[in-house]
Amino acid sequence: MSVLPWPSFLDDVKEKGLRRAIFEGVNEVTERVTAGMNLQDLREALRGEPASRKPNPRLQPHADGFWLHMRPSYFHKSVTGIYPEFRLGWLSTYFVFFETITGIFLMIWYTPSPDVAYANMLAIMSNVPLGQFMRDLHRLGAELMVLIVFLHMLRTFYTGSYKRPRQFTWFTGVILLICTMFLSFSGYLLPWDQLALWAVTIGASMVEAAPPEIVGETLNLLLRGGPDIGANGLLRFYLLHVLAVPAILFIFTGVHYYKVVIHGHSLPPGEENIGEDTAKRVPLDKRVYFIPDVLTSELMWIGITTLILVVFVTWFFHAPLENHADNQITPLGTTAPWYFLWIQGALKLGDKVLWGIIFPTIVVVFLLVMPYLDVTRSRRYASRRFAFTVSFILLAGLVVLSYMGLSEFGVKTSADSEVLHAMVMEPAHNHMGHLRPVPFDQLVPGQYTTAQFEALPGEESGVVASFNEEIQDNGQAAALLAYLQNDAHLGVSSISFVPVPADAPELEEALRTFYEDLEANNAELHNAWGGVIITDQQDGLRRADVVIVWDSVQIEDGKPVFDANGNPVLITDANGNPVIRVNGQHMYLHEDSQYFAAPGV
Repeated sequence: MSVLPWPSFLDDVKEKGLRRAIFEGVNEVTERVTAGMNLQDLREALRGEPASRKPNPRLQPHADGFWLHMRPSYFHKSVTGIYPEFRLGWLSTYFVFFETITGIFLMIWYTPSPDVAYANMLAIMSNVPLGQFMRDLHRLGAELMVLIVFLHMLRTFYTGSYKRPRQFTWFTGVILLICTMFLSFSGYLLPWDQLALWAVTIGASMVEAAPPEIVGETLNLLLRGGPDIGANGLLRFYLLHVLAVPAILFIFTGVHYYKVVIHGHSLPPGEENIGEDTAKRVPLDKRVYFIPDVLTSELMWIGITTLILVVFVTWFFHAPLENHADNQITPLGTTAPWYFLWIQGALKLGDKVLWGIIFPTIVVVFLLVMPYLDVTRSRRYASRRFAFTVSFILLAGLVVLSYMGLSEFGVKTSADSEVLHAMVMEPAHNHMGHLRPVPFDQLVPGQYTTAQFEALPGEESGVVASFNEEIQDNGQAAALLAYLQNDAHLGVSSISFVPVPADAPELEEALRTFYEDLEANNAELHNAWGGVIITDQQDGLRRADVVIVWDSVQIEDGKPVFDANGNPVLITDANGNPVIRVNGQHMYLHEDSQYFAAPGV
């Protein structure tokens, strides 16, 4: 009689004994979970022994299981090494799930609102356990995912794996590349810092060029959610990043894997006769079963890749976070993400519609239909010299256009603007300027000049005093005072520089860097000197004005003009005196504010 009203584990214990009952129970659960493999099969697989049961139980998980039904049950031996796959397809899939897992962690601590998004990022980096670590992993994984998917498509092209019958497999691969790039691009805005806002602004502005004008304006409004990117735009990019684009990505990843299973992994070009496709006909002596050989190899690649990511984010890479987004301040050197630099470079060639919309569309359409245009049967390298030549030309064009997309190419910023920006703003990637990190107690109110660094140690007071007399005589002090008095909030009535106090070493170091920057640009900023004027505005709040005074020189094509003696050609007034130029920027610093670079920067 049964111990319970129904057959139970206790009955098995009573009939077979505890040890036997537990073993058979675990064996049955294992076979159900693995869709066909029991403990003996797993032990044999892990030991590398051939299967002892017929039919081979290692094939059942692919036919009956959920996780492996879209993986081949066995591979041709020729595609299980590094060549010809280079494991790029598997790594691309790995990064899809890696980004999903790390992204879900970040979503817990993030709200897509301009009011709190930046504060959320600061909290993730400082208060959330392993928050900085997880954010770095997510950002580095996004960059590598774009690179790996691109390299995977290059590998597919060079081995001719896009040819019949795999044309549609290539088509889905191009869709996945586009999704990967836009997924990374849409995530750019979420930190809501200056880098995010202006990089996305550049990218979104290209949509506005779509012809006809009404279409471009409508698309731009839909993407930004308003004339400028604000709360609506941030929410749109967030939903695209976490819902819309991932949904498309997962769908086409499934279709892509399905087509790979249907047609098999193409063999190296030299192992097949021209026009033949024998990937699905794998001889018994050439088969390498997924379990355990390919599975353990893929797990090893996961482990190695994860280790590399962890090492990089621990010691070498940290996701940038700049100042809070401000659409009223345009930082210098703003560019689109690196994988869109080729479009930004193309825009510098001319018409926005042609190079920003039509040209990228032609490139994408060409990639989509390329397998249907290249109908040659041979996959051999020697038979595809023309295709290789075209690809090398396109890659060279990609590199050149990407270089042209850099902020340094084709865009000349005056030296004074660059030097001032380096002092008070965030030029790029975690650099907040030389003056901003100076402790508040070292920002002693007063007027300081770079001229003090032309003195020998101990002689600063005398040199600064002589400098004050010199600029009074040559009119530079008057020019500077007139410039400063245009700002009614400053209230400076005279110019009288003094040496930096001895108890303000960080302020002195910032001023020294200012001096070195001016010296490095002495051709364009002739006879230049700089000043830092610090004033009390109210309790706990000080204002720092950074100014440059220099003699104007003639500029042609963005470069100074030199005479026969190698000296810059000055611009003079009616009396033959050099025209004095003054430029400056200012910022406010609060006693309770803290400015520091991200960890590791």
